[in-house]
Amino acid sequence: MLDALDDLTDADLVAKCREGRQAAWSTLVRRFQRLVYTVPRRAGLSDEQAADVFQFTFSRLFEHIDKLDDGARVHAWLVTTAKRETLRLLEQSRRIVDLAGPAGSEDGDTEDPLERIADPAPLPEAMLGELQEQDRVRRALERLEPRHRQLLELLFLQDEPPPYAEIAARLGIAEGSIGPTRARALDKLRQLLASM
Repeated sequence: MLDALDDLTDADLVAKCREGRQAAWSTLVRRFQRLVYTVPRRAGLSDEQAADVFQFTFSRLFEHIDKLDDGARVHAWLVTTAKRETLRLLEQSRRIVDLAGPAGSEDGDTEDPLERIADPAPLPEAMLGELQEQDRVRRALERLEPRHRQLLELLFLQDEPPPYAEIAARLGIAEGSIGPTRARALDKLRQLLASM
């Protein structure tokens, strides 16, 4: 069942968070959690480091929510904060590697230290666009009725989709109705994406 807060704009949701509404915070975290996790994972950080970036990013938002000029830009603020913390962790891990010993070949050639410094430039526009599109799809999926959402998650969000017989059993529907139900769910998802 969807929370009424799920339909709020980012700016309205931030306003509810500023009022101290716990449900608004939960909705905000749920809305952006995958996006924030994606930044460190794409940079090659471990699951544990990605969790650290996640916790740091949302902790900083909690501390600075009242200073956020435009609540509608919370998406960009979260991405920027996650990128900065990701770069900090990457640089920290590079320093640890540097302390372990000099880089280079056995004949004494060493790697240029400038090549080991993390690029502080923002993520390429294409990658940011892809992250935003993934977030749009996730938000649209959350607005589908539960039966349709569960079916699409089983079919498309698993590394190995389960057999139709297992899907039918899990959802309590006839195996032969999976195809038509999938078509209806995808049509509804397209409509939601078009309206967002």
